[in-house]
Amino acid sequence: MNELIYKEGIFPSNKREELLTRVAASVSEYRYKHILGVEQAARKLALRFNEDEELASIAALVHDYAKERSDADFKQVIMANGLDQDLLNWNNFIWHGVIGAEIIKAELNINDERVLNAVRKHTVGAAVMTTLDKIIYVADFIEAGRDFPGVELARKLAEKDLDLAVAYETKHTLEYLLAQNKTIYPAAILTYNAYVAGKNMEDFNG
Repeated sequence: MNELIYKEGIFPSNKREELLTRVAASVSEYRYKHILGVEQAARKLALRFNEDEELASIAALVHDYAKERSDADFKQVIMANGLDQDLLNWNNFIWHGVIGAEIIKAELNINDERVLNAVRKHTVGAAVMTTLDKIIYVADFIEAGRDFPGVELARKLAEKDLDLAVAYETKHTLEYLLAQNKTIYPAAILTYNAYVAGKNMEDFNG
C-alpha cells in the first residue's frame, strides 16, 4: 500500500514511523507482524467503507499495544484508574483491549476517543459500534496472517458488507467459546444480539 502521512494530530508527532517504532518496542516480533497485517487490512477496509484511513491506521497499529503486558500490570491500571472492579475477574483477552486503551493514553499520548474505543471493542465488539470500531474488529480477524477454518469466507464477506463480516466473526467466536465451555464476556453477548440474532444461514454463504 502507499505510504500514509499522518496529518490530523491524533498521534502527537504525526509521524507514522515513530508510532511503528514505539509499537515494535512494546511487543514481540510475532505480535508486531500481526499488527502490521491488521493495519494493512484496516486501511483497505477504511478505503472501501469511507472511513478515515489515518484513524484506521493508528487504531490498528495500537490495538495490541498492551497485549503482552503482565496480569499484574493490567490489575495495577484497573486499580490506579478506578476502572470497573469486575474487570479483575477477567483475563488478557479482555484486558488488552479495555485496559489497553488506558495504557495507550498514558504511554503514547493518544487521546482520541474514536481510536481508543476501537481498541476497547476490538476483541468482543459491542452492541453499538462505529464504522471504525467495526473495521478494527474485522481487520483483526481477517488479516493476512490468520489461518483458520472459515477465514476465507470472513474475508469475502468483509469485501462486500461490514456488518455481515462483524456478524460472521461474532458467531464464529461465540461458537468456539461455547464449544470450549468458556465464560463469555457480557459485551460479546450484546454484540451477538445486535449483529447475529435473526440472521439467516444463507447470509453467511458469501
